[in-house]
Amino acid sequence: MPTYDRETIESLIDGTLPWADARAIMSSFKDPGRFDTYVAILQDRVPWEDRILLPLALHLYIVQKPDGARVVKCDCGHEFGDYHANWKLSANVFVRDSDETLQEVYPPLMHSDPDWIVLREYYCPGCDTQLEVEAVPHGYPVIFDFQPDLETFYSEWLGREL
Repeated sequence: MPTYDRETIESLIDGTLPWADARAIMSSFKDPGRFDTYVAILQDRVPWEDRILLPLALHLYIVQKPDGARVVKCDCGHEFGDYHANWKLSANVFVRDSDETLQEVYPPLMHSDPDWIVLREYYCPGCDTQLEVEAVPHGYPVIFDFQPDLETFYSEWLGREL
C-alpha cells in the first residue's frame, strides 16, 4: 500500500499534482495516515483554532468548539450552527430563476428552463464564498447533503475514539 507525504497531499488539495499522480492516488487504497495528514493541512490553513473533525465540503468543516459543541464552520470562521442542522438554512441564498439571471452564468439557450428548474446558490454570510449550488424544481425543499455519523466514522473507519 503506497503512502503519501504531506507535500503530495497538499498538491492534491491545491490541484497542482500532475493528473497521472492524482489518478494513481485515487485508484489505490487509502493509506492509514492520509486522513490525518489531510485534516492537518486544512487545520494549518484556517485562521481559527477549533479542531476540525471532518471536512464537510470545499470551505466547510465540522469542528469541535472548546465547550464540546460540534458546528459547521467556514474557512473564514463563520459558524452555521450545529452539524445536525442543515447549514444551508443559515447561508445567504441567491436564486437564479429567470433567463436573465441564468444567462449571467450560461450562454443563451444553454441553461435550464427557468419555468422548470431554478439554481439556488448558497453563500457564506461571513466571506461571501459560494459554498454550494442546487439545480431544483420550483418549491423543492432545501437539500440536506450529508449528515455524518462522526462516532462511527472515527471508531470503525479510523479505529479510534472521536
